[in-house]
Amino acid sequence: MALLNAQNDIERLKQSIDLTRLPEHVAIIMDGNGRWARERGLFRVQGHQRGYQTVRQIVRDAGEIGIKVLTLYVFSSENWKRPKKETDALMTLIEHAARHELNELKENNVRIRFIGRRAGLPDSLIKEMDRDIEETKGNSGLILNLAINYGGRVEIVDAVREIAEEVRQGTISPDDVTEYLISQRLYAPDLPDPDLLIRTAGELRVSNFLLWGVAYSELWVTDSLWPDFNATLLTDAIRDFQSRVRKFGSVVNE
Repeated sequence: MALLNAQNDIERLKQSIDLTRLPEHVAIIMDGNGRWARERGLFRVQGHQRGYQTVRQIVRDAGEIGIKVLTLYVFSSENWKRPKKETDALMTLIEHAARHELNELKENNVRIRFIGRRAGLPDSLIKEMDRDIEETKGNSGLILNLAINYGGRVEIVDAVREIAEEVRQGTISPDDVTEYLISQRLYAPDLPDPDLLIRTAGELRVSNFLLWGVAYSELWVTDSLWPDFNATLLTDAIRDFQSRVRKFGSVVNE
């Protein structure tokens, strides 16, 4: 019955947006798990566990709505500054999710991707990530792009280092370095830039997330904490996105 109700809800919400003008790529900064737990007298890890349940539902909802790419900020390169007990718990939770959600992702035609530096991640998590990538690479539905051990500045540094090495080897010249070339050296060069960037928990910053890609993303911020995020808020964000005029630096006759 709960599954039927959820399906009815998403069908109702889809009627409130223009399905012909969806953002192709939605990126989300999932903030507020710790605050959600603290407000309820719970441990921070319990907030992350509840946030994981929200991820499961939003992935389903995004796919049902027709979003093509969903990028989630799962664990930043700066998150290692948190207490080891919390980072260890997060690594365990991420690995658990990667392992136990695989069958459902395959059933729902979801293709999973990962961006971020692998160095520093547990070997068992890397192994699970590779398995998920391999077993879903033929899927043609929603691309679920998970940013793990990711930092926007680090991504640009890695791209610049790769280009510098190519210049050193003489395969390209400095004059060959363009915006397009840099974009092709980022972690996911085949994915479009995010059209819509959603941030929960009311914070008004991008927190080192997809710094190159969000140059012209539409921003939408909600005070709701990530564990409370739902399909209604997702469609609110999409509806707001559809109300905006995207100029990309030019002049548009309105």
